[in-house]
Amino acid sequence: MTQLALFDLDNTLLPCDSDYEWGQFLARIGVVDSQYYAKQNERFYQDYKDGKLDIHEFLRFALKPLSEHSRAQLKEWHDAFMNEVIHGQLRQQALDLVKRHQDAGDLCCVVTATNSFVTRPIVERFGIEHLIATEPATTGDNPLANFTGEVKGIPNFREGKIQRVHDWLATQSLALDQLPRSYFYSDSMNDLPLLEKVSHPVATNPDARLRNEAAKRNWPILELFA
Repeated sequence: MTQLALFDLDNTLLPCDSDYEWGQFLARIGVVDSQYYAKQNERFYQDYKDGKLDIHEFLRFALKPLSEHSRAQLKEWHDAFMNEVIHGQLRQQALDLVKRHQDAGDLCCVVTATNSFVTRPIVERFGIEHLIATEPATTGDNPLANFTGEVKGIPNFREGKIQRVHDWLATQSLALDQLPRSYFYSDSMNDLPLLEKVSHPVATNPDARLRNEAAKRNWPILELFA
């Protein structure tokens, strides 16, 4: 039977936060007001690490720049972002972890709160077909339609990840509680709801709060970037 391997992305498969780094990149190249954006970006990132992020407030902030430029321009910037920032953050240990699950025939999927525009090209670099991410709304059904700055559907954050995973598995004619084994790799206490739902939670490069929780529950702790 199918086994499932779910991976968070930021600070789990990557030793950085792609959402934060994208914001910093936009500030560096002058797309957004660098002083204001860098300050807000830092505030939201700290709120995330502290477990008190208002996801809707953050998404209004993070998705606004996507709505102000054409898809062609955004792609040009994202290509540069991949080359200048992400390429140097790809680690063999993380690539090997994914490959072990793929070689075992497991169904692999990245489950991230970061929006799909930022993350899909990164996930493709890991050779993973499936991505569950926060989806930016667009002005139409055309895959290249411009972004509106709003969120489409449920943000893929905390308990929202559970719903989105259930919905995605249903499209695969699968159900989480019927799988013989399900893994979820994450660094963040924000992912505790989904970690509790899989049969094999793995605290991966965990933050201090998740590290403590994993120790209490005897969950394995994996240090990919030690």
